[in-house]
Amino acid sequence: MAVSGPASSSERAWSDSHKGMSSDNIKGLVLALSSSFFIGASFIVKKKGLKVAGASGVRAGAGGYSYLYEPLWWVGMITMVIGEIANFAAYAFAPAILVTPLGALSIIISAALAHIILRERLNIFGILGCVLCVVGSTTIVLHAPQEREIESVKEVWDLATEPAFLLYAALMIATTLVLIIHFVPHYGQTYVMVYIGVCSIVGSLSVMSVKALGIALKLTFSGMNQLIYPQTWAFTMVVITCVIIQINYLNKALDTFNTAVVSPTYYVTFTSLTILASIIMFKDWDRQNAIQIFTQMCGFVTILAGTFLLHRTKDMVEASTTPFSMRLSKHIEDGCELEAIPLQRQASL
Repeated sequence: MAVSGPASSSERAWSDSHKGMSSDNIKGLVLALSSSFFIGASFIVKKKGLKVAGASGVRAGAGGYSYLYEPLWWVGMITMVIGEIANFAAYAFAPAILVTPLGALSIIISAALAHIILRERLNIFGILGCVLCVVGSTTIVLHAPQEREIESVKEVWDLATEPAFLLYAALMIATTLVLIIHFVPHYGQTYVMVYIGVCSIVGSLSVMSVKALGIALKLTFSGMNQLIYPQTWAFTMVVITCVIIQINYLNKALDTFNTAVVSPTYYVTFTSLTILASIIMFKDWDRQNAIQIFTQMCGFVTILAGTFLLHRTKDMVEASTTPFSMRLSKHIEDGCELEAIPLQRQASL
């Protein structure tokens, strides 16, 4: 007859993995889904605004800022701000390893609207890529870790100043400076990963600060004022600085390269670095067992496969159906005569 006793660690881990999502995780999930819709739509509206502005002024990809006078670009910007606010709130309730991968849904929305509005064709393989993104996102949602309980912004500051995360932040800042100083002037117009690299690296740092600021505001609204701590304002300054850099280089990427290339590439690099940063800083995987971690990685790889499929099939369709000379003529008519050249070079990567 079996003797009852304390449950083993493996049994407790199995039990924890089947408790379901907490109320905070559900709130974060809903906010993240809303964010994906608004952000996905904003890519298309901003792209239209950049094209209109480029027809009557210096293009953003060439260092111009005429888009700041274009109302359509501001509509897209406001839409993105709404999405980012929802995303900001989501990080206050759920771990980054749950919220960030759901950005794949914004790719689906962006690709579908680009197909309808921008006439950037989405074929059957692109649709399959969208399906893979949904499957991967669902897998991650079902196996995401519970949110870490934090009672003060000082706790987040302590996590951010541990040696492991300080080393990560130093490496990312150094890489960003090298990209901006050396690679952007020489290769920014040719390789999409130059602009996207800057956005993604800075983005991974901004998400950690956004999460810290979100937690501080959530605690403040619940009656524990965190605005009196200098750490809260330090995280705020990091967020503002990172967001300005991201907006600048994302605009350059959108104006220079095809939306169907920029959106998934940005997602893959940004999400990968953000998950890595969250694992280092918030130690998300310390609260999970090996099965959960492996399942999450399978879900993330599925999303990567979907975004890669969206990327590659888009390039192949354009290369096979539209001669380069015809594309060049089209962009000259739109006032964006240089846009076709980077796309042709990018296809050779």
